[in-house]
Amino acid sequence: MITLQEVEIAQENWGQGIVEISTEYDNGGDFVKRAELHINSLYDYKDGSVLFKPTFASEMQFRSTFEAALSYFVGENGVCPEDSGFAIKGWTNVRFQNDNVIIHGSTALAMGNYFFTNPEGNEVKVEYSFGYTKDREGNLRICLHHSSIPSV
Repeated sequence: MITLQEVEIAQENWGQGIVEISTEYDNGGDFVKRAELHINSLYDYKDGSVLFKPTFASEMQFRSTFEAALSYFVGENGVCPEDSGFAIKGWTNVRFQNDNVIIHGSTALAMGNYFFTNPEGNEVKVEYSFGYTKDREGNLRICLHHSSIPSV
């Protein structure tokens, strides 16, 4: 059974991971390795399938493989030429604002807005839907990730 607290912790971990990838990049560190850890520890690519529709993907809209997800986050592996590395934009904070979280036993769905703080201190609002499942060890994993910029 998934709990609301587990979903909120997973969201905090996801946001912290994005900030850490940006920090590694800004400090000249191994930001690709940090992004690999982010994906491997939070997404369900190893045990299952992931439905991932990133915010700024238009040519290759859906990222069903680890390599395509990594490309979106760091823009380094050449899988998707359109990618400039979402997670290396200098984000200093990410916060989630859930509109609703629905839990069905070993799966959960969350929808709302998340806010990315840029280097100038301004927040960028993005809409999201995340789906979660538990892996064999009982760890919460993202199996659905869809995000988009709000319509004006």
